[in-house]
Amino acid sequence: MGSQYEILRKTPTLDEYKYLCSVAGLDNEINFNVAEISLKNSIFAVTVKSRDTVVGMGRIVGDGAIYFYIQDVIVHPGYRRLGMGKDIMNTLVEYLKENAPNKASVGVFIAKGKENFYEKYNFKDATPHTKGIFTVIKRCN
Repeated sequence: MGSQYEILRKTPTLDEYKYLCSVAGLDNEINFNVAEISLKNSIFAVTVKSRDTVVGMGRIVGDGAIYFYIQDVIVHPGYRRLGMGKDIMNTLVEYLKENAPNKASVGVFIAKGKENFYEKYNFKDATPHTKGIFTVIKRCN
């Protein structure tokens, strides 16, 4: 692990989550009115801090039995290329190897251009019989 930061096995606070989403350019993609519920429902999460400032995070969501999803792997732009993303993923994958049951399915949504990073963790296109797709619910208020 890098000496410039520490990985804590804890869910980020709502304010920390908002901050990381903002610095990563994701603040318009997240409904922060319900984000605290989502964070509390995480199966497992890590928060990365440098001194007292949050600089990264990652979490696992899902049903805790058959389906698990790695979500919100975010590294502050000023801390990229230090190995933090690898440390976050290693911690999340370690948790899954120790806690997920046999034949559990683990998915991840990948930002464009990051396929090679996740392939190092054995994530690849789904089996020949499935394809991962998703939709986003948009409500007019």
